[in-house]
Amino acid sequence: MRDALYARISEDDLGTEKGVFRQLEDGRGLSAARGGEVVAEFSDNDVSALKGVHRPGYEALMVAVAAGQVDRIIVFHTSRLWRNRRERAEGIERLRAAGVSVLAVKGPELDLTSASGRMMAGILGEFDTAESEIKGERVARAALQRAQEGRANGAVLYGWRRVYEYDDQKRVVGFRDEEDPEQASIVREIVRRLREAETLRAITEDLNRRGVPAPGAGHQRRRRAKGQSEDGARWNKTSVKKIAMRPANVGLRVHHRGRPDEVLIPANWPALVERDDHDAVVALLSQAARGSAVLVRPGARAHLLSWGIGECGVCSGHLRVSRKGNARYGAKKLLYICEGTGCVGRDESRVDLFVRRVVVERLMRPDLADLLIVDEGAKAAAFMRAEGIRGRLAQAADDYADEKITAEQLHRITARLKPQLEQAEAQARMYRVNPHVKLVLDMAGERAGEIWDEMNVAQRHAVLGVLIERVRILPVARRGPGFDSRSIEIIWRTGDRA
Repeated sequence: MRDALYARISEDDLGTEKGVFRQLEDGRGLSAARGGEVVAEFSDNDVSALKGVHRPGYEALMVAVAAGQVDRIIVFHTSRLWRNRRERAEGIERLRAAGVSVLAVKGPELDLTSASGRMMAGILGEFDTAESEIKGERVARAALQRAQEGRANGAVLYGWRRVYEYDDQKRVVGFRDEEDPEQASIVREIVRRLREAETLRAITEDLNRRGVPAPGAGHQRRRRAKGQSEDGARWNKTSVKKIAMRPANVGLRVHHRGRPDEVLIPANWPALVERDDHDAVVALLSQAARGSAVLVRPGARAHLLSWGIGECGVCSGHLRVSRKGNARYGAKKLLYICEGTGCVGRDESRVDLFVRRVVVERLMRPDLADLLIVDEGAKAAAFMRAEGIRGRLAQAADDYADEKITAEQLHRITARLKPQLEQAEAQARMYRVNPHVKLVLDMAGERAGEIWDEMNVAQRHAVLGVLIERVRILPVARRGPGFDSRSIEIIWRTGDRA
């Protein structure tokens, strides 16, 4: 008999493959005892057979069966071969057609060319599937109980340490997670720095430069992320972002993550971060992922108004920075210019200085907080108006598809409603909650100018994002020396202009 060995282990977190090695060793012994010859060995390590996921070893075994290279398959137990009903039914038919039997180290030999053999394979398989499903139900019920009790589901999270509870006989009867002072301080630092408009890249590089161990440092892993050290001690932007956005930071536990019935449950571990700070950081990083124009995202922003708040007063295009001038009359200067045809151009340093003066003056006003308060009624009206116009556009598209209106009518409707939608969306943006509001409020008062000067460009840009809708560079009436502040128009988010 030409024997093919197949081994499978569902869970092997450390990737040692000791389980499949034992199964293959026992299979070789059984093949020799039955007078067979092992012609091939296949295995799937750390792969479940219940959910029907891809099993490379199993598929390679079936290819060998279809090619007529195998007379008998030897497994440790039939449950190693099949757990999923659909896969089992297909497998039985494939082995029947090829005339291949199944022999278990701990179980019977199944002749799948006979009706009784296939019946026995089906009956044993149902027991195997039921065993997995019943175990899954027990695990799910235990997981629900842990969630309801607010306990962690697995290893202790970064920022806390696990304290075990014992009975009189020194047996573990429970555990609790309490704050780890060193790790908790790193979590708070990450959240604070993000609220202060530092970038993920800057925070990541600083943590690695300081040698702060990343979550999971020293733990054994089968594979590491690209660029990660062997001991897993280095941070990357993804790990910093995940730490910052975890509901666990504010004492919430996620149950059924990513499923339709996902729910947040109060946890029994202490919160590390204030809820307002957490919500602001989640909004910040979520909007950055969606590409919001309100937020500052680049890791190395060098210019305050380029490709963002700055706007050409002629064509409404973005501003970029370019070095212009005649070297014979002195060094060339950096200018803000229109990205398109260069409609406008203005000395970058003088524009930035003017913007600083106007913003600092606004930050020093005693009514600054009042300027940031949102009229909830106006906010709701703006959003409803925008949604209403979108609905009318969608209805027009449906009417055209149903031949209720002509293409010309659709074009006229769209041309009329689109400018209204743009205006409504611009008004709605004025009421969007900006996660950098706290950064602005912390600057309020006499020290506004001093704090502004200590900030990097990304932080200054974040402040502008809270206060200002646009900084518009207008054409000058006449050319000549000096800087005309009247050619710079600042449009505040309140609708005022300066």
